[in-house]
Amino acid sequence: MAGGSLKKKYNKRQNFKPYDSMASSRRTTNNYSAISVIVPVSLIICVIGLMGISSIKWRSFKSRGPYEVVNVFPHDPNAFTQGLLYAGNDTLFESTGLHGKSSIRKVALRTGKVEALQKMDDSYFGEGLTLLGERLFQLTWLQTTGFMYDWNNLSKFEKFIHQMKDGWGLATDGKVLFGSDGSSTLYRLDPQTFKVLSIQVVKYKGHQVHNLNELEFINDEVWANVWQTDCIARISPKDGGVLGWLLLPKLREELLAAGYNGIDVLNGIAWDSEQKRIFVTGKLWPKLYEIKVFPAKKQYNDRVIEQLCLHEPFNFGQP
Repeated sequence: MAGGSLKKKYNKRQNFKPYDSMASSRRTTNNYSAISVIVPVSLIICVIGLMGISSIKWRSFKSRGPYEVVNVFPHDPNAFTQGLLYAGNDTLFESTGLHGKSSIRKVALRTGKVEALQKMDDSYFGEGLTLLGERLFQLTWLQTTGFMYDWNNLSKFEKFIHQMKDGWGLATDGKVLFGSDGSSTLYRLDPQTFKVLSIQVVKYKGHQVHNLNELEFINDEVWANVWQTDCIARISPKDGGVLGWLLLPKLREELLAAGYNGIDVLNGIAWDSEQKRIFVTGKLWPKLYEIKVFPAKKQYNDRVIEQLCLHEPFNFGQP
């Protein structure tokens, strides 16, 4: 076996052709040269491509502004929205206003279908709404009367009396209630007795923010629609200071441009704390929007805020 093995090795060496080896070496060298040229060029192309993609993404991020519309859902165009909340399982609860048309209703998010409705007495004008535990709390305009409902059966309800000057907006952090009365005051209320626990005057850089309307509690902030504006103020419940603004004039402007001339002001904020979704709509709006809000790289110009959001106080008129 050893001899046979040596013979095979010898035959291989005997068949060896030096020019073939040199040719192979040249081909290998040429291949390496080609690769050495191709690789840097490929890397350059990839880098340029990535820079281009990154640039496109950056331009896209800048162009979409502080928020973008993620989804648009149907909304009852006859609903004079005064209070809005998300209750899980793609379900909303909504309080509507106007004498003779006020109600509290359960609404399917994706279809806008009203699944349950409790009409209010014609003497009441429905206002802010929030959910704490299994009880829905609803305010009424120009009165200190409110209503508590069983969220599983809206026909089961009872009255309560609160200590705010009027009833406009209502929200909760799961422990206490936050209320507004159309002024610059943010109330903290006991959900059992409805007594005022504390009061904060909402201010932005020393200026009072009047006409606070519908409220929602989002990530340790109280968000408030400012009546007769397209502004949402993000308020610190600790001291009443405005932490930032969200301006949504394009939503209303696009509806008007589409021919929805009967719409009223932006009003209604709902927060899905599990999926981190924000919903907004307005009075008599045919659409409800899911929006995504981005961290502000730059605050709005103070002059813009002053012109669009900081109006004179309204003397407890129709919210």
